[in-house]
Amino acid sequence: MLSKDGNQGIIISKTPVLRVGIGGILERHFPEYALNYYSSVEEVAPLKLKCARLIITDLSGEQRYARKSCQQYYSLFPQCDNARWLFFVSRSLYPVAAELLMQPKTTLLADVEPIEGVIDAIRNGHKDVENISQTLLTSGWHKHNDNSFSNAMLTLSERKVLRLLGKGWGINQIATLLKKSNKTVSAQKNSAMRRLSLRSNADLYTWINSSQGMKQLDFGTADGEHNEWKIPGRKEILPS
Repeated sequence: MLSKDGNQGIIISKTPVLRVGIGGILERHFPEYALNYYSSVEEVAPLKLKCARLIITDLSGEQRYARKSCQQYYSLFPQCDNARWLFFVSRSLYPVAAELLMQPKTTLLADVEPIEGVIDAIRNGHKDVENISQTLLTSGWHKHNDNSFSNAMLTLSERKVLRLLGKGWGINQIATLLKKSNKTVSAQKNSAMRRLSLRSNADLYTWINSSQGMKQLDFGTADGEHNEWKIPGRKEILPS
């Protein structure tokens, strides 16, 4: 068993039942974590955040201030370089969560996520990748499936932008890497969405994670082959 000294876990939820339930899952399946429970992120000391290896946050009750809540957590990412983030999101909050919170070491989970999905997300937390749970992608929340997506082919520039978005990069990072303005990168993203008949960021991330999106963006061969796709330090403002 790993020492708890280096495995600090934080659970944030306004709902006591969820705090206890998630805590019980970790205690049974991941006893190496020393857990701390909070009802809001404001209660968490900065040092606790910095030392945490796992931060589980329930955003399902934040519909009224969804964007503000997501922006608040986005601003904390640079302080928590060693942490894996798991966010429970509701149907109405999913689009803004996909837009603002997707980055390496982030997983979005449904607020009705099966226990097995939570366990898998924590178990795979050592992987430096972003992830959206299959429950979110297949729960019927989104009208698109692989058969209903447009078969339109993207331009090379559009594929580059979407590939990096799929890896968790923000608009500012992509603009810096590709030596383009934020406005140009945003325009290429929007052009790709129009070409694919996608209406929202949630639809975009659903397409990126679909078999059609993975194939067209060539994730299977782009990973690890080109150093240009390696993510630099996150020193950017909120994505556009």
